[in-house]
Amino acid sequence: MEASAPQFKLILGSSSTARKKILGDMGYEFTTMSADIDEKAIRKEKPEDLVMALAEAKADAIIPRVSIGESEGDAEPTLLITCDQVVVYEGVVREKPSSEAEARQFMKDYANGHAATVSSVLVTNLATGSRRGEWDKVEIYFHDIPDQVIDKLIEEGIVLYAAGGLIIEHPLVLPYIKEVVGSTDSVMGLPKALTERLIKEVL
Repeated sequence: MEASAPQFKLILGSSSTARKKILGDMGYEFTTMSADIDEKAIRKEKPEDLVMALAEAKADAIIPRVSIGESEGDAEPTLLITCDQVVVYEGVVREKPSSEAEARQFMKDYANGHAATVSSVLVTNLATGSRRGEWDKVEIYFHDIPDQVIDKLIEEGIVLYAAGGLIIEHPLVLPYIKEVVGSTDSVMGLPKALTERLIKEVL
């Protein structure tokens, strides 16, 4: 086995379609497992601390369910990637909207304003127990978002399942994005460069 091509198994601890697509685009083969945790039970003042704590809680919930190969010595290490994301608007953390009315209010707030996504990535090497995590923040600036666009988004319903009711890559939303300061993959829930670096660090 060449040292230049590290062999490892990868588990993505997320059921997010966007994260699966990003990790696939990075050229990795992986399996997915999702953590069934009560996210509301974890509370932190700072959004950065919150997303890190949630990524750790997800890892802690998934690890006991992973069966590691018996022969530790020559077996490929298994790496687990867990993530979390919140949207921050005027200093306040926004999770998934609790209702259509709240989703509508969220989008009205963003119009002509800006919001930020704070995303965490935690990579745990299940063979060694080593884990490295970091967060990434991206600022998003919006043009005015017409009411009829907001109506369509709510009717379709996908925004109700997104942190802060925010999906910047959505074809209806894209035209109203003025500027994204940071990487789009981070906004979609998995910052590529950060993920690559953490994988290297835990190996």
